[in-house]
Amino acid sequence: MSVLTPDSRATRWSSSTSFSIPFPLYKHLAVSLYLPQSLKLLTVIKCTLQITISITISNFNNQKIMLSRSQLLLQKTTTRSALRSINYSVPGKVGLLSSTTRLTNPSITLSSFTSKRYISQTESKKTIAAIEKQPQQHQQQHPTNESKESNYLDTLTTSELLGYSVIGLATLNKPILDLVIKLFPFTPLWVIKKLIYQFYCGGDNLEQVKQTSDRLAKRGISNMMLSFSVEACGGNKLSMTIPEIVDWNVKSITDCLVPQTIKRIEEVGLENINDVAPGYVALKPTGLVDDAANVLLNYDNPEYAEQYQVLLNHCRRNVQAIAQANEKLHADYPGRLSPFVVAVVDAERNDLQQGVYKLQRDLFAEFNKQEVNVVGTIQMYLKESTPLLLKENEWAKKGGYKLGWKLVRGAYIHSEPDRGVIHDNKQDTDINYNSGIETTIKNIASGSEATVGHLVVASHNGESQLKATQLLKQIDNKKASSNVVLGQLLGMADDITFELIKKHQVKNIIKYVPWGPPLETKEYLLRRLEENGDAVRADSGWPLLKGVLKALAKK
Repeated sequence: MSVLTPDSRATRWSSSTSFSIPFPLYKHLAVSLYLPQSLKLLTVIKCTLQITISITISNFNNQKIMLSRSQLLLQKTTTRSALRSINYSVPGKVGLLSSTTRLTNPSITLSSFTSKRYISQTESKKTIAAIEKQPQQHQQQHPTNESKESNYLDTLTTSELLGYSVIGLATLNKPILDLVIKLFPFTPLWVIKKLIYQFYCGGDNLEQVKQTSDRLAKRGISNMMLSFSVEACGGNKLSMTIPEIVDWNVKSITDCLVPQTIKRIEEVGLENINDVAPGYVALKPTGLVDDAANVLLNYDNPEYAEQYQVLLNHCRRNVQAIAQANEKLHADYPGRLSPFVVAVVDAERNDLQQGVYKLQRDLFAEFNKQEVNVVGTIQMYLKESTPLLLKENEWAKKGGYKLGWKLVRGAYIHSEPDRGVIHDNKQDTDINYNSGIETTIKNIASGSEATVGHLVVASHNGESQLKATQLLKQIDNKKASSNVVLGQLLGMADDITFELIKKHQVKNIIKYVPWGPPLETKEYLLRRLEENGDAVRADSGWPLLKGVLKALAKK
């Protein structure tokens, strides 16, 4: 019951609301509003479910009470916060209105709710001091991102959910995320490893990465793109030697990706061998040569020819291990229509990209004569991306090799100084990206005329992932279906991944999994927050937190 009592200046001002709450009752929600000497509303609700409260009031001097937060909103399947203070400013003589919303139970449901109108003689218009009627039994549920997130979160353990709650709190809004980014370098490594490391990183060593692979497989994610997270750029020193990095990349292929891919094939059986996506190793050019930025900037400068050759040779070692593994595995599993393992040349910031493109083409020409062993990355938010894809097709025809692509929208938009190279708005980027996907998939499916042999659709955009999935079903080409793989970063877009697997029966899906020394992976996490902060916040924040609370309530 909520009661509004009249002030001496108002001859008629009253309202009451009544509602019933289902049992059992085990926690408390208290919502208190205090109006100095004019009105007092005190509502205490003990329940297990959730209500919506909205209040509109006029004061007794014919002035609207201006509320900085006009609603106290606790929607269905929603919780606001564990503790929130809300300040309202009221003009005129009424003074300051303050409210404290205290929420200790993550889920509250209203069974029935009625309201009455009241009239003040000092206000000609009717005003409402209670809520619209919202009977629970008549509310129609529509599938939303929240429900998808909740469905995915229901599959996690309590410890995993608690870790995700930390991520949700850290990404509630941009100011909080900005603060987290500033504090992150000073956060002890053990705290990071305890709270969030497992969600975004595959492990310190290859045994831990294998365990990550097995956990992903249980969710229907058949393989990984491994990234040994050690790099240098702009004069920064590496924490280990270049040959050591190359050795670890090779080991990740021979000791992890190959055996894990075979394991996945054995689990699904030979009749479903093409349901298992390839395993990938990401090659970060800035981590494979000293003074990487200058080498890539001066790729065609004779003075840097020797250093460029060092970079190319280090990449060759990795791709050679890939090619040898594919040759052997194709002999053992002749029914396979795609590579078993693939090398991926990662993108760099735009001013280094011409050197990266040259590196990709050199590797294509050497290792993609028959089948694809290495793919390059194209950032589709760049205006040059579509013309570049067309040029690459022509160069591939002349060179007699197959292309392989990882198409991304782009990760360097916040650090790109030349805004002219980027599409003018997100809509143009989306159109360009989806067009690139369609063109490339149709190219792969064109048989003997194909210049592209493999595609990774790397995106956190559910629409793009679904377009690729629907186009593959429409084309119904086994070669294309086996050589188009959907991918997202580990720990991101998990609701989209879950939806694709459960609702659309997608098999060709992977996660990008960074791994390596803890300090280096901490640097990776910081860079990911800086470069992809908006995506992290959109992917997490309040929707993630309330999904976690709902999932925890079911435990």
